[in-house]
Amino acid sequence: MSTSKNLIGAAVVAVAREWVGTPYVHQCSLKGAGTDCLGLLRGVWREVLGGEPEAVPAYSMDWSEPQGEERLWQAAQRHLTEQSRPQDDLAIGDVILFRMRGGSVAKHLGIVSKNSACPAFIHAYETYGVVESPLSAPWARRIVAAFAFPERSN
Repeated sequence: MSTSKNLIGAAVVAVAREWVGTPYVHQCSLKGAGTDCLGLLRGVWREVLGGEPEAVPAYSMDWSEPQGEERLWQAAQRHLTEQSRPQDDLAIGDVILFRMRGGSVAKHLGIVSKNSACPAFIHAYETYGVVESPLSAPWARRIVAAFAFPERSN
């Protein structure tokens, strides 16, 4: 991995840790006031790369489950670099996409904060707000994709 990617990953995690403790508020993206998992990612993007990658339309709590559309995954592919490395080789600052139930759409995001023997990730989790959680086996088996932040916004 290039040095610039390492620096961006470290910056992403440092900024994400500043969001820990922000309450969970659906569709919001304001550090200290309220955010959901997408809002956390958007806020980190703004602080690390500037601006918003695209306008975010209103979205429901079920995302696009009734339609079976992978809207969150498609948006990540538009703005982030999809990683092909194995799950046990996630990099600091990688954005991980989760499928919360088998057969459902992927609708939860987190940021890898530790990739050691005890991996962890930062995410906005309903009722808990923004937390840094162990990337335990139950979480890890839900990962369907990993992405890296670009070196600069497009």
